[in-house]
Amino acid sequence: MKTKYPIILAHGIILKDFKYFKAFGKIEKILRAEGCRVYTAKTDGFGTVEGNAAQLKAQITEILQAEQTDKVNIIAHSKGGLDARYMIEHLGMEDAVASLTTLCTPHKGSQIATKISSMPKPVKKFIAFWVNTVYRIFGDRRPDSLAVCEQLKSSPQAVTEVIDFSDKVYCQSYSAQMRRSRDDFVMGIPLIFSKRYENGATDGLVSEESSKFGSYRGECTSGSVSHSEIVDFMVKKSKKEKIYAFYMQLCRELAEKGF
Repeated sequence: MKTKYPIILAHGIILKDFKYFKAFGKIEKILRAEGCRVYTAKTDGFGTVEGNAAQLKAQITEILQAEQTDKVNIIAHSKGGLDARYMIEHLGMEDAVASLTTLCTPHKGSQIATKISSMPKPVKKFIAFWVNTVYRIFGDRRPDSLAVCEQLKSSPQAVTEVIDFSDKVYCQSYSAQMRRSRDDFVMGIPLIFSKRYENGATDGLVSEESSKFGSYRGECTSGSVSHSEIVDFMVKKSKKEKIYAFYMQLCRELAEKGF
């Protein structure tokens, strides 16, 4: 079912569109086949929340003009949800966003980021230098992995409720749960640490509790799904259709709500 407003897929850190690689795998193509107008955010892979929010605003402004519409729907994964929240709350975009759906977004931060931030400063600076260098090659305009890690630190006091823009933007959130390390080769090791440091269910990087924002809708799909699998990254064939079905159902529900 076609949504009233265009859909913006906002990616998190690491994964971004680069040449033939797609941050959301085949999800954009599948939603287009459903009749939706879909765009993937062209934000930095390791940009700060504030910097990416400004980039996202600029892109959405162009899309509104090109589509001759006044609003968009944002489906944001991981840190992309923080970028979108900042854009709406601080950059005056609450009237341009019909809905914000966050998937596995660390609204209360990530304990893994907290542990990385506690590493010796020289080690962090060395790693950050090479991460930033690589992502400049990948097209980042202002990569700052050190600052990003600080912004993703766990913060139990972080606001997770629908905030100032709640009367203008429909907000909902989903989490995912990875049950065993062998369920996803990519997220296997992070899951070990995440289970050690987080309380309750986790997708390997972000806990269920941290994912909650606005109307919390539960897990994206049934079964074991990791933080990276939910955006169609190196997903086993047995899971692909289930993940694609989630996005199609999500867009149908947005359409039914008039978005």
